[in-house]
Amino acid sequence: MLRKQIKTIISQLSSNNYQTLNRIELNKNNVLSNIKLIQTQHLNFGIIPVLKANAYGHGLEKMATILNNADCKFLAVDGYFEAARIRDLTKHPILIMGYIKPENTALLDTVKCSFVVQDIDGLRAFGELRKPVRVHLELNTGMNRLGLSATELPMYLQTIKKYPNLILEGVMTHLADADNESDDSFTKHQVKEFDFRVDEIKKSGFSPTYIHVAQTAGSTKVQSNHANTIRLGIGLYGINPLNKADNHYKDLKLLKPVLELKSTIIKIIELKKGDKVSYNGTYTAPGDITIGVLPLGYYEGIPRELGNKGVVTRNKIELPIIGKICMNHTMVQLKGYDFQVGDEVTVISKDPSQPNSVERICNDHKLFNYYLITKLSSSIRRIIV
Repeated sequence: MLRKQIKTIISQLSSNNYQTLNRIELNKNNVLSNIKLIQTQHLNFGIIPVLKANAYGHGLEKMATILNNADCKFLAVDGYFEAARIRDLTKHPILIMGYIKPENTALLDTVKCSFVVQDIDGLRAFGELRKPVRVHLELNTGMNRLGLSATELPMYLQTIKKYPNLILEGVMTHLADADNESDDSFTKHQVKEFDFRVDEIKKSGFSPTYIHVAQTAGSTKVQSNHANTIRLGIGLYGINPLNKADNHYKDLKLLKPVLELKSTIIKIIELKKGDKVSYNGTYTAPGDITIGVLPLGYYEGIPRELGNKGVVTRNKIELPIIGKICMNHTMVQLKGYDFQVGDEVTVISKDPSQPNSVERICNDHKLFNYYLITKLSSSIRRIIV
């Protein structure tokens, strides 16, 4: 047993010392700054950082570790498999927001975790455990994805009362149109509907501790009579979900991007005029030029839309991406600079002013910012800086 533990430790040390060609750096101070910004704007609200989808592509375990330095009510994930990965890393309780199969309830950690329970069957399964289980009730106020309708709510509350071990810890909803830059009417409708149903829940004898309506975008717009907690998703990672035309864009302007993706030049090729690059030869050298090869491509999460359009940078020098992006390789023009094999470049910058920042990439190439970051491969090493 001891020998096995020693081998595991040695293996981990060796892995950590291995020099990777690609890495994602997570800026700890920016994470904490982003939480502080939202806390400052909502002094009486608790914060629930959302770490689903591998922490929006940033790395679940690393983000959970960073957040041990933050004042959070929960860390929210989608599935129990995510909670299992971080429950020994985090000091915070975990809120599981995704659907749980009733037959799995006996296998779950009900001490560390709370659960958004969507249906009566799930409630009954947790109730039959005969041990305390903290549940959050989701109300469907117009998203029409998950959550209880007005007609389903009474039976749900009756079922909770039937099982004394069930604790209604929270009530939530999800806003469908909070990033609408010109019309907040549907958001206001959802909040009004939510508040009405929370009144009903309280009149039924329940006193939920955590009442959460807004995500990052909604935090700038929601005025609820009951809400006291915010689920901080994309804003946690320093990305503003609001369009610049939105009057509330400025409220989130001070968010600081957390992620920076770096890669390494692994080969340098001298091209002659007329030489073509990558699949289908979509790039033709206009003259004698030098190109570099990077060991990452669309498998690692680099959008193919950047082929012949995007750039990477080195010391703020822009190096155009040329040719089609391959599964594991991307070619860039070195523009006559004296680069060497082993030199490092920045593929995604945390500096919003740079052309390869998340905001600029998505605006310039009409890409969805959530999609760009969540598609970054989990195979890329994440480190905290």
